[in-house]
Amino acid sequence: MNSAPGTPAVGLVEAASLAALPGIRHGFFTRSGGVSEGIYESLNAGVGSQDDPHKVAVNRARMAAALKVAPERLLTPYQVHSAEVAVVDAPWTPATRPRSDAIVTRTRGLAIGVTTADCGPVLFADAEAGVIGAAHAGWRGALSGVLESTIAALERCGARRERVVAALGPMIRQPSYEVGPELVARFEADDAANARFFAPSARAGHALFDLAGYVAMRLGRAGIIRIEDVGHCTYASPAMFFSFRRSTHRGEGDYGRHVNALALMAD
Repeated sequence: MNSAPGTPAVGLVEAASLAALPGIRHGFFTRSGGVSEGIYESLNAGVGSQDDPHKVAVNRARMAAALKVAPERLLTPYQVHSAEVAVVDAPWTPATRPRSDAIVTRTRGLAIGVTTADCGPVLFADAEAGVIGAAHAGWRGALSGVLESTIAALERCGARRERVVAALGPMIRQPSYEVGPELVARFEADDAANARFFAPSARAGHALFDLAGYVAMRLGRAGIIRIEDVGHCTYASPAMFFSFRRSTHRGEGDYGRHVNALALMAD
């Protein structure tokens, strides 16, 4: 499954806590090492983007190879900013691709992941139980409970939350994440203590949202003890990451997507 000679290695960020687990491969893939061009340069994984589908397929195959699985065994759901979780044990077809924002498996040789371009990817693993998961935690999903739903699904598959390692990947960070007063009000209506995740913005009536801090809080409140944040801001690092918000501010019309995935290695 290694890249062909002369093929550039795909860029990825690893979490030390996941890398230390036996039998698990993972990666928060960056935008480097692919074949896409223009605003999608170069490792665009977005099957819903306006990029050339063949190039997207090549990019995803390269990511699958980095995870040591066949291309058809790298699975990402059709994301809808929900709290829905898909539990899978085999590859799906485009027609049966689930509409969900998290995916869990205990099947070896499957790579499962989520796509992001500012939202928060979270990868989960209980190596002892042989159960893994991936969640797409934008503000909507995080607020509506996608993280808690993922943890519950992990436990139904045999994991124990006190053993689970959760790693937060690259996402938009607070200095770049300006939001309007309606979002602040929505979070504070859910829990007044959420005010601590908003800092003053230079623009009157707006605030800067700490998505990573909020995600980490929800994980800890749900009983996850081992939490790692790899850092990196998608918006502030254009050479390394795609960003929906940055592309919008530049008037680019579309944007690339990252895959954030992990796999239980086959015996």
